[in-house]
Amino acid sequence: MTPAAFKRSIRDLQVWCSSCMVAFSGSDPIGVLIGAKRSSGTLVHKIAVHPDHRRQGHGRHLLASLGSKLAILGPPRIAAEVPESLAPACHLFSASGYVQEALLTDYVLQREEEDSDMRERFLIPVTVDDLAANGLLGEPDRQVCWMRSVETLTARKDDIAGLAVASDERIEAYLLYVKRDMEETEILSLGSFIDDDGARLKQLLSRLRARGMKTFRFPKLHPAEISREWLETLGFSPAGGHLLYAATARSA
Repeated sequence: MTPAAFKRSIRDLQVWCSSCMVAFSGSDPIGVLIGAKRSSGTLVHKIAVHPDHRRQGHGRHLLASLGSKLAILGPPRIAAEVPESLAPACHLFSASGYVQEALLTDYVLQREEEDSDMRERFLIPVTVDDLAANGLLGEPDRQVCWMRSVETLTARKDDIAGLAVASDERIEAYLLYVKRDMEETEILSLGSFIDDDGARLKQLLSRLRARGMKTFRFPKLHPAEISREWLETLGFSPAGGHLLYAATARSA
C-alpha cells in the first residue's frame, strides 16, 4: 500500500489512524493492523504478519489490543471480511473469539450475447447524489459490506458512474459502477422498483456492454441484501466470497 492509497482509504473507507497499529520485534516492524471506524463499528481492513514471525501470537495480540482500546472508546462492534480462501486468516479470527455471521458472495456476469428484451425505455445518467436525493440509496444500517455501504458510496461519489431507467415520474431501476479496466466493470449498487423480472436492469447492463464493458463483478453481497435467485435471473454467477466475522470489544 502506497502513502497515497492509504490517504485515499482514510477518505473512502474512514480508516481511523488511531485504530491502526504496528507490532515490533525489537526495532523491526513485523505486523500491522489497519482499522476503519464508523459509528456502527470498526472494520479490520487489513491485518498481516511477516512470514518469519507467524504462529507466534502477533496477530492475536494486535486484535486483542484493538479490542481493549475499543472496549473503552467504542464503538463495541468489530468486524472483518476475510476471503474464504485464506484459511490461516479465518483461523486467526476464529481463535480470537470472532464469530462468523455471514458469507459475502462475489458474483460475476460475463457473456457476449445481447438480451432479447430491448424495448426502448428512457435511460439517463444517474449519480450517488441523485439516488440519495430520491431516497433510493438505502438505509445507512442496511446489511452490506463496508466497501459498498452508503458512507463509502457517498465518499467515493466523484469516482462512481451510474445509469438509470426513468419514467416521467420516477427512477424505475438503476446501477452504480466503476470501470476497472478496458473490459471489466465493478458493480457497486443496483436496484429495481418495478416488478419486471429484472428486464430494466438487463437493459442497463446491455447498454454498458454496448460501451465495451464485457465482464461485471458484484463483490461481497450479504445474503440479506439481494437474493441469489434474483441475481441469477440477471445472469450473475457466484465466484468465491468472503466470510464476515464479528466480535464485541472487550478488555484483555
